[in-house]
Amino acid sequence: MPKNIAKRIAGRNINMLEIKNLHVSTTEGQEILHGINLVVQPGQVHALMGPNGSGKSTLANVLMGNPKYMITQGSILLDGEDLTQLKPNERAKRGLFLSFQYPAEITGVTMSNFLRLAYNSIHEKQLDVLQFHKYMKEKMAELAIEDGMSKRYLNHGFSGGEKKRSEILQMAVLQPRYCILDETDSGLDVQAIKVVGERVQKMRNPERGILIITHYYRILNHISPDKVSIMKQGKIIKHGSKDLAWEIEQQGFPEEIEVQNAK
Repeated sequence: MPKNIAKRIAGRNINMLEIKNLHVSTTEGQEILHGINLVVQPGQVHALMGPNGSGKSTLANVLMGNPKYMITQGSILLDGEDLTQLKPNERAKRGLFLSFQYPAEITGVTMSNFLRLAYNSIHEKQLDVLQFHKYMKEKMAELAIEDGMSKRYLNHGFSGGEKKRSEILQMAVLQPRYCILDETDSGLDVQAIKVVGERVQKMRNPERGILIITHYYRILNHISPDKVSIMKQGKIIKHGSKDLAWEIEQQGFPEEIEVQNAK
């Protein structure tokens, strides 16, 4: 089915990443997410904000299938397909992508080799070394990323800003349908946030949904979200527009918990 034709069931458009009544516990049995409801639609940027320890990064890891966490109730649907029991590589093949808050450093594996293997593992059309090199150069040029990055070991010796640009390059090369950006602005100075934000903005298109997880309003100056949700103590407590993010910037996160289910 062509990407631009929406999937429908009984007349309902199901092209979306949908989190339904998601309850999650650690492997020790402690529940840390309590009935999360959230929707990320193609063509939209959805910002998820909340204080430290509210469960935002846990949710990101659960969406990608981290085995540290157990789903005890609810489901994760991608374009109508339940991903709950799928392994991370299968979720990636379905079009899900996670940009890590703290990307790992891997010595001995170049960015180019890593991305070529990753690309070929999730796409039917395989690219040889020369084909992929041309493709990757095009993506680097689109994002104004220096040529030398492709020859360096994956994140090895990278600055904070370089690691985040590396993640954005991975997103550009792999072309996922739904992107989860876990605190992409973490540890970056004002200029680096601007650069990363502008490059994420370039990745927006009508067929891609983006969930950006952040504490702060500042990156949202460069990636204007369509929706904002606030998370606290493992629950979504409020939804709104970009104005809600500005309200949080000015007043802080609300003290009282009043759960409002996702519409």
